Amino acid sequence: MSVMKTRFTETFGIEHPIVQGGMQWVGRAELVAAVANAGALGCLTALTQPTPEDLAKEIERTREMTDKPFGVNLTILPAITPPPYAEYRRAIIESGVKIVETAGSNPAEHLADFQPHGIKVIHKATSVRHAVKAEKLGVDAVSVDGFECAGHPGEDDVPNLVLIPAAADQLTVPIIASGGIGDARGLVAALALGADAVNMGSRFLATVEAPVHQRVKEQIVANTERDTELMFRPLRNTARVASNGVSREVVKILEEDGGTFEDVKDLVAGARGREVYEQGDPERGVWSVGLVQGIINDIPTCQELVERMVTEAEGIIRDRLTGVLATPATV
Repeated sequence: MSVMKTRFTETFGIEHPIVQGGMQWVGRAELVAAVANAGALGCLTALTQPTPEDLAKEIERTREMTDKPFGVNLTILPAITPPPYAEYRRAIIESGVKIVETAGSNPAEHLADFQPHGIKVIHKATSVRHAVKAEKLGVDAVSVDGFECAGHPGEDDVPNLVLIPAAADQLTVPIIASGGIGDARGLVAALALGADAVNMGSRFLATVEAPVHQRVKEQIVANTERDTELMFRPLRNTARVASNGVSREVVKILEEDGGTFEDVKDLVAGARGREVYEQGDPERGVWSVGLVQGIINDIPTCQELVERMVTEAEGIIRDRLTGVLATPATV
């Protein structure tokens, strides 16, 4: 298998330009270690762990399964009772992790803590303006989430075919393309658009090592690109989730009935989403998945997935793209 060298792989010391970003309830040691062992960058999800002490233990557990680099995702979310971010940061620093993926609001307070310890920070953004701001704050890379992505795609609705080159025109740090990528074609396209790596969530969700119920993985394979819902649009906190009875009910209450968050809060409770992954009932609650499920057709190991993507990407570049360049006729 060839090695693809980009600014991302060089800056972060990762073999392949592929990232498994933070996923609530899913970014655990089993998955992250498998991604790391495959030569890609896996990220533990800090807030999946109930306490900073639990995060330190999960970092240690990951280290027992891999000697390759891996990161930790720390998402800054609006909350009535905010998590003890400073304590989570301390756990990351003291555990010796050297790569952190931040998401949500302004990463400035995280950077002030992480950078003196030589920790490289990737910040997730859903718009060029937020990506530019993150670069000015001093992040080492930006993961740009297009409208196709699972979770929170922002409110601008710009897909990656436009968002990635628009970001590349204005940024100097490495760019990771996120949203709608699930195979070698997406990887090659992202590189062509100006990205230095790709981030995949839904595709890694449908792998052997993902710590979610087999029935959820099979549901992703069965679903098409049309099987997602955009919830919370009227609240300007849009979330792309799997289309099921619960998510359709939430959309109806908010968009057709003029309801408020209070009217849907029990339906969207995080505990119910967690139960989907653990119990394997895709109708139990709302759970995140992207449009990319339309091109997910199997449940490989992380090693098989990464090897296939890199090998097929090389084939696309060598055979398909080189073949497009017609040799000028000799006179």
